[in-house]
Amino acid sequence: MNAVDVNIVADLILAGALVAVWLTAGLLADALPSARSALQMRHRAGLLTALVVGGAAVFVAIPLVTGLLPGDSAAPAAALLPAVPALVALTATLRRVAQVRRGAGAFDTAPQTPVPPALRAAAAHPLILVPLQVTGLATLISLPIAGGLVEVPGADLAGIAITVVGVAVLAIGIRAGLRHSRLSLQVLAPIGRNRLRAPVDSSR
Repeated sequence: MNAVDVNIVADLILAGALVAVWLTAGLLADALPSARSALQMRHRAGLLTALVVGGAAVFVAIPLVTGLLPGDSAAPAAALLPAVPALVALTATLRRVAQVRRGAGAFDTAPQTPVPPALRAAAAHPLILVPLQVTGLATLISLPIAGGLVEVPGADLAGIAITVVGVAVLAIGIRAGLRHSRLSLQVLAPIGRNRLRAPVDSSR
């Protein structure tokens, strides 16, 4: 096996690791608000944090591994597209996931407590779901780049892929926003139902 083949195999392994970690994180983020108990939500939030940190570690490993290999590598170029939403996930998503985990941890004495509507709405915030799912989608686009099937920049397929990602980002964002709004309304609903009403004067 020559150096080119070794580089392609290494690039595909690195790109595949990105796909596995970030797609799993996106799926877990989607399932976070549907946890049946506070304990389950806390466990999911902890696993989600570990996946995001692991995904960041893969990004760091890409230039280190490819730097040790002879010849050119497509993995760094392939990682550029998912690196942008991953940066948002590291700066904004992790903080919100930590808040959800702390909120769920408040029920340690009663771990089977149903998840409060406010905590469920916080777990469905678009800044948790959107960056993770967009990163996972972008890692899928990086696979043909890492395999040498698409050259960047200047490839027509790359332009089409970026357009597809843009449309998917819009769709994911709208879905996440609607889901968060629906769960937020459930937080306000009990307030509306329990609102004190003025007594009716029957003498009038």
